[in-house]
Parts: sequence; structure tokens; C-alpha cells
Amino acid sequence: MTAIPQGRRRRAALVSAICALVVTGTGLTACGSGDPDAGTNGVGKLPAGTIESRTRAAAKAASALRLSGTVVGNGGSYTLDMRLKSDGGTGSVTSKSGSFKVLRVGPHLFLKAGADFWNQEGADGGGGDSAAAANKLEGKYVKVPTGDPAYKRFSGFTDKDVLLDSLLTLHGSLGTDGHHEQDGIRTIRITGDKGSGGTLDVSLEGTPYPLSLVRAGNAGTLRMSDWGKDFSLAEPPKKETVDYGKQLPAS
Repeated sequence: MTAIPQGRRRRAALVSAICALVVTGTGLTACGSGDPDAGTNGVGKLPAGTIESRTRAAAKAASALRLSGTVVGNGGSYTLDMRLKSDGGTGSVTSKSGSFKVLRVGPHLFLKAGADFWNQEGADGGGGDSAAAANKLEGKYVKVPTGDPAYKRFSGFTDKDVLLDSLLTLHGSLGTDGHHEQDGIRTIRITGDKGSGGTLDVSLEGTPYPLSLVRAGNAGTLRMSDWGKDFSLAEPPKKETVDYGKQLPAS
């Protein structure tokens, strides 16, 4: 029996050690396996329709997430950076009216913005000194009454289920478009009508959460992260809050 040279044995041991580190440390494909789904959650091998239904179920069941990016629709474009959970959400929204912070704790909705935003929203109540009224609201959390038209308009930004149901939609025939990566996490990409109906990257690691969405018709691109990571959600201090009662001015 021919003895294996010591140097070759060391190199072989080193290669084995590196492969073991790669597989156990990062979940990447085993050395030389050639299987892009090795070590994954397995959804990459499923039909596109099944992947979509599983990622929707995972998103719905998650306790919290962060949603950021741009949404185009209803005649405007909105840039979002929101943290959401079942009983509310908080974050920032930028639109043609300017930037504002939105906070919902249970049924209570608050907006915080600069004077420019309130000027466009009509803070004078229709006929008063708009600039003076808007300046009084600048930097304050304005409580939005549940019966006010603005409540429905802005509360949707803080509603996890409403946002996900409306956004996680691919149009047309579903298909897959190979393996990809989002922020270092391996994904499987599903498409609607080969991409023209939107694309959705689904995590191949752990729970099959949606990680990146490109909406159909150039209607925006969104990233979803921090799945299941809790965050504090509390109403602002009374001294920082303006409460108009049953209706906002100019509503």
C-alpha cells in the first residue's frame, strides 16, 4: 500500500475543514455538491404558486417586520420606512406633500410633520391663517380622529396585514427565475409573467419570508427585513400631542 505524502494529507484535511466550516457556519452549498438548494429550507424546489402561498403565510404569521422602499400608486409616489406589527406601526413617509412621521398604537393614529406639510393639508380649517395654524402644528404629534377621512388615508401605512395583502401580489402567470441573494441571504425569485408582472425574492434560509419586491408596472421596489424582531410602540407624551377631537381642520 502506497503511503500518502504528509503534505497532501495536510492539504486534504484543510479542504475538508473549510468545507465543513462553510456548510455548518453559513449554510452555503457543500463543496462540490453543485446543488443550489443544499442546506436551504427547501422552498426553492417547489412550484412558484406554492412558494408564493408559503411566503404569504409566513408573512402573515410574523409578529413584526420592517418595510422600506418606494410605492407608486393613486396618483402619487411614497417613500416608506416603516416598522410594523399586529397592533400598530411607526415610521416615516415621504410624498409630494413632504415628509411626515406616522404612528399608530392600537386604534390611535398620530401624524408628526413640519409646517410645509400642514400647509398642503389645509391646517387653517378653510379660511383662517394657514401659515400660522401650520406653524402651531410643526413638530407636534397630531392625533387623527377615527372618523376623519385622513384616518383611513394614513392608517394604511401602519397596518401590517393591509400593506402585505396589497403589496405581495404578482400579476399574471407565476414562474421562478433562479437563485439570487438579498443582503447576504440566499433567495429564490418568483415572477409574474416572466417579470413584467413583478418579482419577489423569498428567503431560502430559515422561514421563507419575502425579502424584496419589485412591483409590476414600475410601481415601486420594497425591502422587507427584521422579520419577527419586536420593537417598542407607545403613544407620544401628552405635551407633544395636539388633539382636535372629532375632526381635523379642513377635513
